[in-house]
Amino acid sequence: MARDAFKTLLHPFESGILPAPDAGARVLFLGAEAGFRLPEGFDCELSVVQGFRPDFLALQRSGCRIGPRPEGSDYAAALILCGRHRGQNELWIAEALERTAEGGLVVIAGAKEDGAPSLAKRIAGIIPLVEQSPKHHGLAIWFPAPVDRVAIAAGLRQANRHAPVEGRFQTAPGMFSHDHVDTGSKLLADALPAGLFGNAADFCAGWGYLATELAIRCPNVASVDLYEADFDSLEAARLNIAGTRSVRTRFFWQDLLGEPVEARYDAIVMNPPFHQGRAAQPEIGRRLIGVAAAALKPRGTLYTVASRNLPYEGALAAAFSRYEQIAGDGAFKVYQARK
Repeated sequence: MARDAFKTLLHPFESGILPAPDAGARVLFLGAEAGFRLPEGFDCELSVVQGFRPDFLALQRSGCRIGPRPEGSDYAAALILCGRHRGQNELWIAEALERTAEGGLVVIAGAKEDGAPSLAKRIAGIIPLVEQSPKHHGLAIWFPAPVDRVAIAAGLRQANRHAPVEGRFQTAPGMFSHDHVDTGSKLLADALPAGLFGNAADFCAGWGYLATELAIRCPNVASVDLYEADFDSLEAARLNIAGTRSVRTRFFWQDLLGEPVEARYDAIVMNPPFHQGRAAQPEIGRRLIGVAAAALKPRGTLYTVASRNLPYEGALAAAFSRYEQIAGDGAFKVYQARK
């Protein structure tokens, strides 16, 4: 679907509706994914932004000029490949408006099933001269950056602000469970034994809920390392855990399935993802269980949570000498596994 969305993004240029950027023009590309190809004649200086580590690494290998967050200003144009989260899409549009020169072209595309038509309707209500074109099961919209673009961007940011989760956790749209504490994570936190000690890690740390709870509930834990593939979530976690007791912390923006874990731990907590796109992929969690086992010291312990329907027992049995379910409800199960 991402490939179709990129074709939709290029359609106004390839069909001649829009002129290609001038040769050498600086163009910002938000939400790029690996494998995209610019058409012939699209000879611009492209700055690519991707905060999801596996995609970032793939784009970096392809030779892109890339960063996890946008930088710079006065771009001649901005391209946005939208995802499924409305709030994140609107924040990307805010970034594009703030960083594109007045009159510069902003082109946005997304899949219809991900809400691109409703996004187009909302943007047309606040920005003049919006045009659109459907193509490849998606929709492209575009407009020149207006003179009041910074004020419009501020309005989009304000519309996507919310109170800190539980009054203490800063998050943002697009992050996993950005507006509440995930039920599985809370179940896991409540099951952590207070006697945990030594050096611990939070794999798939998100915006830092489990790491923070680990630091609070387990006073004998000396350090907590946070591993997370989403850059913005990890930066939020850095802020969220800062107000807890004095525990050493390190932060790793890392693809746990593609980059090695160098340190070894007495305990690891983990709420692994099981989706890549729309389809459930339990193999992600099974592989992460193996990564966690390899990162534990002898007699180290993994505490992990999973949806009740996910078949992780085989992976736990293969990677650990013993495991047991220590908590659960109608939707989730929490396991303790000893190496």
